[in-house]
Amino acid sequence: MPDSYSSPPIISQLTRIGAHHLNHCEDYTVVESLGGTRLLAAVLDGCTMGTDSYFAATLVGKLLRRIAVELSYEAFYQRQAAPELADTLREVMRRLMPELRALKSQLQLRDDELLTTLLLAVVNTATGAVETLALGDGLICLDGQLTEYEQQNTPDYLGYHLAEDFELWYAAQAQRLSALGVRELSLSTDGIFTFVQPAAPAAPLPLNPVTYLLGDTTAPASPHMLRRKLLALEQRGLVATDDLGIVQLRWA
Repeated sequence: MPDSYSSPPIISQLTRIGAHHLNHCEDYTVVESLGGTRLLAAVLDGCTMGTDSYFAATLVGKLLRRIAVELSYEAFYQRQAAPELADTLREVMRRLMPELRALKSQLQLRDDELLTTLLLAVVNTATGAVETLALGDGLICLDGQLTEYEQQNTPDYLGYHLAEDFELWYAAQAQRLSALGVRELSLSTDGIFTFVQPAAPAAPLPLNPVTYLLGDTTAPASPHMLRRKLLALEQRGLVATDDLGIVQLRWA
């Protein structure tokens, strides 16, 4: 086993309310064990035009955490060979959709109360294998390679598909990535693209926030790394106008 995977990755998470938002951060992040050497990671971005959109992102995030705990317990008690990562990703979504549909019915929620994007990853921390799924806008970084998902301000929110046949819907999902031997994984909401310099709006940005937050590996990895980097950006006069949610896994 390569030395880079001899210990678990260092995990850093960040959420920050955007400068143009007043009451709530509508982004949410999750990192949870799936049992053994597997992790689930996700970032969610509630739709600003929806109703109480912070609630949708938080609700789906809490459901993902519970599903991860269930799978972790099952992996421990069943003692079976671990499924392929792609199958684990599919199983997470297969459980999430009916759970969310049931809560919509129980709480009498409208469609506009369940509008959230979702960037989801399952990871084998012993090998650096990664499987991701993106529903809506966002950014995924694998070892410095950026993949942006941009749907021109009309994201395909999870709440739109609760009544659909899961097998048909999931088979149609094209925003997928698979990778092996990854040493750095970052998931980010699209708030990362909204940094501005209010004090000098016409001047070029002194630092590229996307590259600095996700691609710069010169700083020592730590659970607080993203917050320190965000502070460094703010000290240079750079602020995100939209809410920001980032999860980063980095092997030392």
